[in-house]
Amino acid sequence: MRLLVHNALIIPVSDDGPSWFAGWLLVGDDGRIAATGRGEPDASLVAQKDRGGLRLLDVGGAIVAPGFVSAHSHLFTSGMRGISPGSTLYPWVMSMVEVLDKCEPDDVYWSTLHGALDFLANGVTSAYNFMHPRVTWRYDPVTASPLLGRVAPVEFATRQMDGAADAGLRVMNAIRLNDEAGPEEEVLGVFGDMVAESSLRTPAAQHLGASVMGAVQWASAARSAELEVAMMREHGISNQAHFVETAEGIETQREKFAWYDAAGAFGPSFLFGHFVHPTDAMVERVASSGCGVVWQATSNGRLGSGFADVVRFQRAGIPVGMGLDDQSCTDISDPWGNMRIGLYTTRAMYTDASVMMPADVLRLHTLGSAEVLGVADRVGSLEVGKLADFVVVDHRAPDTGPVWDVLATYVLACGLRNLKQVYVGGVLVSEEGRSTSPLAHLASGELRSRMTAAALRWGRELPLTALEA
Repeated sequence: MRLLVHNALIIPVSDDGPSWFAGWLLVGDDGRIAATGRGEPDASLVAQKDRGGLRLLDVGGAIVAPGFVSAHSHLFTSGMRGISPGSTLYPWVMSMVEVLDKCEPDDVYWSTLHGALDFLANGVTSAYNFMHPRVTWRYDPVTASPLLGRVAPVEFATRQMDGAADAGLRVMNAIRLNDEAGPEEEVLGVFGDMVAESSLRTPAAQHLGASVMGAVQWASAARSAELEVAMMREHGISNQAHFVETAEGIETQREKFAWYDAAGAFGPSFLFGHFVHPTDAMVERVASSGCGVVWQATSNGRLGSGFADVVRFQRAGIPVGMGLDDQSCTDISDPWGNMRIGLYTTRAMYTDASVMMPADVLRLHTLGSAEVLGVADRVGSLEVGKLADFVVVDHRAPDTGPVWDVLATYVLACGLRNLKQVYVGGVLVSEEGRSTSPLAHLASGELRSRMTAAALRWGRELPLTALEA
């Protein structure tokens, strides 16, 4: 059934047309935006309600904006918020590794489902999801040497696909090659099977594609880059690599940039996640080759990783998107908080309050993210023909006062407290922070019991275990 959203303050995040307008949008039977307009919709359109086939959503003057796109996420970490609160990247990762080594496929299903429902409840409707690779590596950042640990069954990964799909999130599944964990032919075959499973297990409307989880940062030989590129070409997929995220062992990290370059990885289908500590030559090469960068402002601060100079990247011509990263290193999957942390730290670094504006950072977390992921034809803005993924945000509840600048009010003064509803394809998926999914009432209990049990198997009793029992 079609949906007519009206009496709205619409922020389309489109490069064409106004930055905002008071008006309406029409969602077609296919879940895509069929029309938009200023003012009140034509009476003949509204009259179709009386004949059935049209629902009306009067938002009462609230803001309607695109659902957020997280271009870098790890949904399986939803059960580990607050873990290792004073650790930098690698000690923090090791804490999670110890817990996840005690988990089974159904444990990560519920953790991923919980994380995906959390994203949707917070206005994030599309995500690039780095799945737990099912192979545990213990990595030494000083020697840059990986040590193979547990190899879990393939279901450890595919159940994560199921979790995101069952939550109703639009998702791009990122799969690690794990090329150093077994015979090359076997590893490549498993990878190909998982690419196929990504589309089979995710409803077509939710499936944004599969991708390589770039892992050369932690590899021991350049062959890893060559194999990743081979998989990109064979399956026609992208690659996003965590790269120079932390200052630990930075020279060794930077040396591996050449491995990707020599393998022919670079181009619009290749993204660098984080890219906090690049050299000038690396920035120039990324810009000239058409690669993109994905910025995790909250995560970089939480882990003390450093500051990603996205203004520098954009001035060099590099496309940039934005991600929320782990729930365990952002703790609150808050896209407004992520935008503000990024915006304010950038302004502070440049001692210039105009170097990044609200419209700039909003675009990074919506259309910009969709562009670097190659899915801007479907998501990221409220334009005719795109999927009708949007949030309803009431800047008056709680009241933010007079609106001096619509985009500034939305980005700087609003937040999760103002988020009233979230729609995916014109279908309500969350209201007042509560999921409409029939699985939502099970997810919290399953997550708590399963993560508590995993922690106990690790040898750690969580502080509220007795109280929650």
